[in-house]
Amino acid sequence: MKGTERASRRGIALVASRSVTLAAMALAAVAILTACKSSAAGGSTPPAGTATSVPGTATSSTAPPGTGTATPAAATGSCSVITTAEASAALGQPVKAPVLGRAYVEGGRACVYYGPNVPPGISPDIPISDSVRVVLVTGPKAVRYFDHYRSTVHAQPVAGLGDQAFYDGYASISVLKGAAYVRIYCGPFGKLGPEEQLARDALPRM
Repeated sequence: MKGTERASRRGIALVASRSVTLAAMALAAVAILTACKSSAAGGSTPPAGTATSVPGTATSSTAPPGTGTATPAAATGSCSVITTAEASAALGQPVKAPVLGRAYVEGGRACVYYGPNVPPGISPDIPISDSVRVVLVTGPKAVRYFDHYRSTVHAQPVAGLGDQAFYDGYASISVLKGAAYVRIYCGPFGKLGPEEQLARDALPRM
């Protein structure tokens, strides 16, 4: 009797083991099929930090870990007031596709255009020479940011731009138009002329 019970238990265990194995194989097959469909449909997601270009512009490079992430820039926000052609003209050389960096004065995002000699991997959070940086603030905070930054630098008034405009004395020009504030830097430092032209280009789009 005991021998019969042992045999019965072995049979039940074998059936259970086979059932588990078959279930695992079925799940694996579903996972593989799903992955294949995703790949065939082109639905894979680029790795985090991969920068792609704005349509119609050159591809921008991706910053390596620890140097800031080069986020691709769409023609919205800070990138909506300056075109690639205008940034190239101001810098005096063709610029790469814009990427987004951190705007330290205002918070939010800066639109950054790099010249051709800027090496890959540069963090867009750090202002450097051979680049154009544009920051646009709209809404209730615009006047507040404009006034605050003006109070912290040796502001030099610039006539004929928007409602008010000033040069901070070493790096950027700030322009206020209604409830919109744009700050523009064109490297190397001290290039007020190209910055003024960029501000004039930006005004109709503010």
